Amino acid sequence: MTHLVRETTAAPRIQALIFDFDGLILDTETPDFQSWQEIYAAHGAELTMDIWADCVGRPAHVFDAHTHLEGLLGQALDRFEVRAQRWLRFAELLEAQSLLPGVESYVTEARRLGLRASVASSAPRSWVEHHLERLGLLAQFDCLRCVEDVTHAKPHPELYQSALTALGVEPIRAIAFEDSPNGAQAAKRAGLYCVAVPNAVTRQLLIDHADLVLNSLADLTLPELLSKVESEEGRLNPNSRSDTIPRIDE
Repeated sequence: MTHLVRETTAAPRIQALIFDFDGLILDTETPDFQSWQEIYAAHGAELTMDIWADCVGRPAHVFDAHTHLEGLLGQALDRFEVRAQRWLRFAELLEAQSLLPGVESYVTEARRLGLRASVASSAPRSWVEHHLERLGLLAQFDCLRCVEDVTHAKPHPELYQSALTALGVEPIRAIAFEDSPNGAQAAKRAGLYCVAVPNAVTRQLLIDHADLVLNSLADLTLPELLSKVESEEGRLNPNSRSDTIPRIDE
């Protein structure tokens, strides 16, 4: 009697990590928002989070804070002076920022484990490269995909699709790291497992597209995350989606 043995195929191992930049690797979003808030306040106006939130994770042209401020005041302002003041304050606040917790460990550990790494950012390449080099991380990434590389920025999935193509990796073999709803939406539309790590600004927003939400990358080591992702049921089914997003709290 012949016995048939059915072969089983294990879930594919994760081969790449794709990181957002602003707000995920470096918290540029809090200084950006705070510096504009201070400009508004100096003119007797208020910049609220609900107005600001829609532009987080998207290109700068999506929301023109100066035009919005002029609309609130009903008068034109000296744009050169306002922008100069704003950028000076933004640079001051940004200078005080360091890598967000857990980022360096993840990037270093990814190299040790033989994983490929990329950045997918709606920001200009010059901005991303400058700060990654300043932070000593630029050489750790196999490729960068920025706003100049695509036709559509986040929440469109093109940035992630472009990064996957450059890495030579299928969506199911990669993990995306995001901090905003727009970024998480882009990652999921591209078919990636998405880990959301909200910062001080985006923590106030609902990130309901992510598969996992962490307070910090320091909450979970990369090997622990890889084990979790690869053991989840339904990982191979692109149509499966849990309605419950697990959160790891402090």
